Amino acid sequence: MIESLKSLYTRDLNKLRAEILSYNNEKIIWSVDKNISNSAGNLCLHLVGNLNHFIGTVLGNSGYVRNRDLEFSLKNIPRPELIEKIDRTLDIVTKTLDKLDEDDLKKEYPLVVFESKMSTEYFLIHLLSHLDYHLGQINYHRRLLDN
Repeated sequence: MIESLKSLYTRDLNKLRAEILSYNNEKIIWSVDKNISNSAGNLCLHLVGNLNHFIGTVLGNSGYVRNRDLEFSLKNIPRPELIEKIDRTLDIVTKTLDKLDEDDLKKEYPLVVFESKMSTEYFLIHLLSHLDYHLGQINYHRRLLDN
């Protein structure tokens, strides 16, 4: 399971990287329009913050300190800086997963994030689906606004 999770997180963080690099106009990364309330840039920051906190800090003791409000309020961060954040996130996610074993996945996740406790495996799968949900939004954002 750990190798599968590493493979999927690697695949999808690389897709996030590719999406941000695919914008023809870098300014559009930070655009919102009509019913699109989150820019691709803010969704990217949100994903980086989410994974660094819930995987890097909670499971890997990375020391990352999350400021969720800034994930949605910061604007116009240069594309190379976003790419660097994605790359560092991929590194911390894979290094953290490398430290886990199958028994760790069965253990209770250290934080209660939703209404009830859950296994680490369940939450890692949830985080992957959260990544993919926002990755799809970013893809749609790019295709809609970056013409």
